[in-house]
Amino acid sequence: MRVVLNAKAGTVHDMGPDKVRDIVDGALTRSDLDVDVVVAEGDAMAAAIASASRDGYDTVVVGAGDGTVSYAASVLANTDMTLGVLPLGTMNLLAYDIGLPRDLMGALEALHDAKPMRVDLGTLNGRPFHGVSGVGFFSQMAMAREQLRDRGRVFGWFMALGRAVFRSGRMSLEVEVAGARESIDAYAALVTVNAFDASGWHRSRLDGGQLEVLVAEDRGTLARLRTGAEVLVDAWRGAPGIHSFSARRVTIHARRRRAWVATDGEVTRETLPLRYALAPAALSLLVPPSALQWQAHEREVHERDDVT
Repeated sequence: MRVVLNAKAGTVHDMGPDKVRDIVDGALTRSDLDVDVVVAEGDAMAAAIASASRDGYDTVVVGAGDGTVSYAASVLANTDMTLGVLPLGTMNLLAYDIGLPRDLMGALEALHDAKPMRVDLGTLNGRPFHGVSGVGFFSQMAMAREQLRDRGRVFGWFMALGRAVFRSGRMSLEVEVAGARESIDAYAALVTVNAFDASGWHRSRLDGGQLEVLVAEDRGTLARLRTGAEVLVDAWRGAPGIHSFSARRVTIHARRRRAWVATDGEVTRETLPLRYALAPAALSLLVPPSALQWQAHEREVHERDDVT
């Protein structure tokens, strides 16, 4: 097993890389498992992830934010390699989905007993991602949050919200699902690999086989500000002007040629149309036993619903 830790992660910085390396090595090493712990950043971190298979490892555990985890998922997609995650970033959405504790020792203990599970990925214009991809408000929010990272977590979030709301302009979108198109004057669109639960930024199913698309109509600045605030507490799905779609393939068209898109926390400049597709069971992911049991329960519930 190779464990790749982001040297810039707050936990690594606060505790010191040598101490964190020793803790991780001691927690994960077993008589039948050798552990190679790498603390790096930037290109060196990416290289450690990409070279793991060539170096003889069958599992890569990434201790970083969602963006680095997304890169690792893209490298390991459609292979026999397994990905594990340690929640050392800001949002840690994938770690939250599988119920990993937020503290380092708790997460390591959960990973010690974790087992591989095949989970879905999405692709944006052919590139894999594990969680969410957003345009308009969501990309503006990601950029503003990065610019205000040194302002503190809570204060930075609210400042980023204000910037994102007023920087998000109206977009004339066409959402194409199964050959049918719906035109929407929107200020935000979000695509997720499997749907979030009714409340909370959490997915109960990671192998549900569907993309969820949510598009928010542009109804003016005040409505935009209210919905923007609701997004932060995940109370916006049932709000007026929210259009919902579910499919394995979705294409978002717009009159503009390019747009900023935030995918798993990383913002890139993309050429439109944005072509999203589901990649079923594309990734082997280390999942704690409790989450494996819950995923199995959710599958049984959905299978019974499909039969009835």
